[in-house]
Amino acid sequence: MKIAVCVSGGGTNLQAIIDKIESGEIHNTEIAVVISNNKNAYALERAAKAGIEGVCISPKDYASRDEFNKAFLEKLDSYNVDLVVLAGFLVVIPPEMIRKYRNKIINIHPSLIPSFCGTGYYGLKVHEGVLERGVKVTGATCHFVDEGTDTGPIILQKAVEVLEGDTPEILQRRVMEQAEWIIMPKAIDLIASGKVSVVDGIAHISEN
Repeated sequence: MKIAVCVSGGGTNLQAIIDKIESGEIHNTEIAVVISNNKNAYALERAAKAGIEGVCISPKDYASRDEFNKAFLEKLDSYNVDLVVLAGFLVVIPPEMIRKYRNKIINIHPSLIPSFCGTGYYGLKVHEGVLERGVKVTGATCHFVDEGTDTGPIILQKAVEVLEGDTPEILQRRVMEQAEWIIMPKAIDLIASGKVSVVDGIAHISEN
């Protein structure tokens, strides 16, 4: 299975995927391209170090969002990937891309959806919301992408404890280490192994 990984920043989830492909924990999968909207994203350096092609396509370089969306989709199409992985990608996915890659785009979100998700909940804002609400358990969710924000079929979730004295930064790191870097590679492996199907908007995982 060929995948594209889209990322805007440091690329820690990308690194987890690269490492687990190399270790064999993710089976029959290769990263065809890493796409970033930010030419300074450290994720592009991670890709280069791993010998993976990295490209930057930024909305800033196009006169309109429509032109950017068209260029982005054309670039993505050129790699003929089986799955698109959003690993901290802070760009709104064009509707035509969601239609074309129905149930072939997955995202990682740093909370237990449906809590602390949707418009405005991204990055540290998620963890700030968790701490402000005083919940005792948070986590991460890997899900397919549909037209809504964080509303697509859920593939995997993993809970993480919220501890006394947590700051948003400390909690963000724990959620990455204990949940995101585990369930995102696992979801990719399940999809590569043909074990994930979506029926009536629900993702099902088969054991065989």
